[in-house]
Amino acid sequence: MREPITPEQFGKLFETFEYTAWHLETRRGYASDRDDDSYRAFVETGSDLWDLDNAWCTNITRQTVAGKEVGRVRVVDDPPTQGQLFLLDYAKCNAATGEDVRNLWRADADRVRLPSEDFWIFDSRLVAVLVFSETDDLLRVEVTTEPAEVLRYVQVRDAAMRYAVPYDRFAARPTR
Repeated sequence: MREPITPEQFGKLFETFEYTAWHLETRRGYASDRDDDSYRAFVETGSDLWDLDNAWCTNITRQTVAGKEVGRVRVVDDPPTQGQLFLLDYAKCNAATGEDVRNLWRADADRVRLPSEDFWIFDSRLVAVLVFSETDDLLRVEVTTEPAEVLRYVQVRDAAMRYAVPYDRFAARPTR
């Protein structure tokens, strides 16, 4: 059973996890990105204005410097959407904080039967599923600690990591 949590509770998970935080990103774009100045800069110039001093980057850097692991796999369409192109560029910022950022073509994600939902796994014991609207707005976050559910998501993480490519190698490859 999943329980909804507030945005504040979700944000706190990134400060209080003990060992690992991992994200599967499956959306073709995110409304929150489109509302950001760095996204607008990317659309105009082809490069974003990422800021390592923002609250997100400062916290993730603090966590990885402390020895905690943070990672993500982004599922990418072929050809990538504008939102995905932004995230492919933004991976440089994620990596600068110490994140292990990888990408996986959507066709490969489908082949290994990855789900289409976005989620974060914290310490392999809590899963936060991100629920989005049709327009890519985050509607709510639902968490579960039920062992069988958490194990299912951990298995998805393992499959995604097995087939995903580090962001810098992925960016250097031509599309499929």
